[in-house]
Amino acid sequence: MEEIVHKKVHVNGINMHIAEKGEGQVVLLLHGFPELWYSWRHQIIALASNGYHAIAPDLRGYGDSDSPSSSLSYTCFHLVGDIIGLLDLLNVDQVLLVAHDMGAMVGWYLCMFRPDRIKAFVSLSVPFRPRNPKLKPTQTLRAIFGDAYYICRFQEAGDIEAEITECGIKHVLKKILTSRDPGAPMLPKGKSFDVSPESPIILPSWLSEEDIDYYAAKYEEKGFTGPLNHYRNLDWNWELTAPWTGVELKVPAKLVVGDLDMVYNMFGVKDYVHNGGFKKDVPLLEDVVVMEGVGHFINQEKAEEVNQHIIEFFSKF
Repeated sequence: MEEIVHKKVHVNGINMHIAEKGEGQVVLLLHGFPELWYSWRHQIIALASNGYHAIAPDLRGYGDSDSPSSSLSYTCFHLVGDIIGLLDLLNVDQVLLVAHDMGAMVGWYLCMFRPDRIKAFVSLSVPFRPRNPKLKPTQTLRAIFGDAYYICRFQEAGDIEAEITECGIKHVLKKILTSRDPGAPMLPKGKSFDVSPESPIILPSWLSEEDIDYYAAKYEEKGFTGPLNHYRNLDWNWELTAPWTGVELKVPAKLVVGDLDMVYNMFGVKDYVHNGGFKKDVPLLEDVVVMEGVGHFINQEKAEEVNQHIIEFFSKF
């Protein structure tokens, strides 16, 4: 970990923190929520050891990158603009891309808007989901799951942040990162994170107290509003991307997902992934890997296996 180089770069009007290691083809790693560049610590080392230049930014709003105050500064165009600005600054024409969770959504937008800059994409946990012109995202989720569904709870500025503060940042991070419930994540108002001194959260072997301390230090410093603003633009992104309705993403791609992942188990996802819809929308999709007994935070839980899948796929390019 000491050999990973950290620097700040100015791109697309913000200061972005990046962690990097290695030489060779650039592999860009985009984290999800509630993570940071740090969630790629195992991949950075493995990729550098296999002849790649691994770069993992803190996305806009996270960690040591800037957090613009306006929620409207976190649209898909801002997030993709940050990445394109980073590639331009580094004089990199094309990258191999790996992304997880909300970072994977940014990854699919990159493939949609700038396929010329993406050589190949490994998405972890999140397949591409085509835009439905008749259904606004949060209205649809609210109708299916109700107001307590986590994305619905994330929409009101300051609401879930107050509950996180009340419950304690370390507890909330442990609760989210150790969850293995494949069902829809529900956060009932006033009792979202079930603080119980009688039932302390036991960390799995792949997640240490030191890891939690690193995440918590950054969130205690910056808060959760920046990261949550990514979710608060889902409907706005839906409006902005109307011109791309029905688009095919023509980038070589691979999906790696755990069978206990709550995204994989969402209504309609398995049918879309395995029965032709995903391949139709992403015609260069080469492989879908479903790992048994694995949850959502797959790149940390099964780091070695995920590293093998990434390196095996990228060896073709």
